[in-house]
Amino acid sequence: MCDSRLPNLSRDQRDFRLQSRDVHVWTIHRGAPDPMLPKFQSLLADEELDRANRFRFEHLRRSYIISRAALRMLLGCYSRTAPKNIHFDYSPNGKPSSNASADICFNASHSKAFTLLAFTRECNIGVDLEEIRPLSDMTAIARQFFCADEAAELLSLPAAERRHAFFLCWTRKEAYLKATGDGLSIGLDRFRVSLRPSEPARFIHFAEEVPSAKRWVLHDLKPVQGYAAAVAYSGTPRTIQVFALSEPTQLLDIGRIG
Repeated sequence: MCDSRLPNLSRDQRDFRLQSRDVHVWTIHRGAPDPMLPKFQSLLADEELDRANRFRFEHLRRSYIISRAALRMLLGCYSRTAPKNIHFDYSPNGKPSSNASADICFNASHSKAFTLLAFTRECNIGVDLEEIRPLSDMTAIARQFFCADEAAELLSLPAAERRHAFFLCWTRKEAYLKATGDGLSIGLDRFRVSLRPSEPARFIHFAEEVPSAKRWVLHDLKPVQGYAAAVAYSGTPRTIQVFALSEPTQLLDIGRIG
């Protein structure tokens, strides 16, 4: 179930209740006026600022600062922690966790000018967001990285549907890999997902153990027109709330909580 309403972005944290069976998904537009950038920078840790300053291009530096600040502000609101006080740890494959709350799990994805953030409780979760765009080597990529059945199904579709189907498949597979925290080490071709635009997202089978598909849930997301997105998580189905597209300046009030 999806809910496009945006919570009241006030200092009242009661608007940000995350129940045990909830998944909250936020889409943040990574743009802000120049005078606002120092406010986002002030929320970041020293290591994040160091990383931001290593970007060669200014637009990439700004995007990183805003996306990290947005994650800190939202995670801080859900956990009742001052964003500046949040500390991040990373698995060997780069999956983040934080000290903000032991039971809050989250994941992020970035594409062009947008960041997708997902939050839930006590559940492995992953999200992926991709702009649907022309790819001259789409068929070669599918044959190299998708399982054989997926590649064959993709090529069987009418040409007008293939690009959309490709990115549906890619985001669904990436969301699962990010949820497991294993990254590409387990291989995109080791499991199969649905990919037809007319069909719901679902796992079809895993190479090692077919029943394992029942231990994971996959949902399509439609946060921004012209993009494909998916969320994957372990366990049984949860309530998905996809909030309206947010500008980062809308989050500054909650970023001062705590």
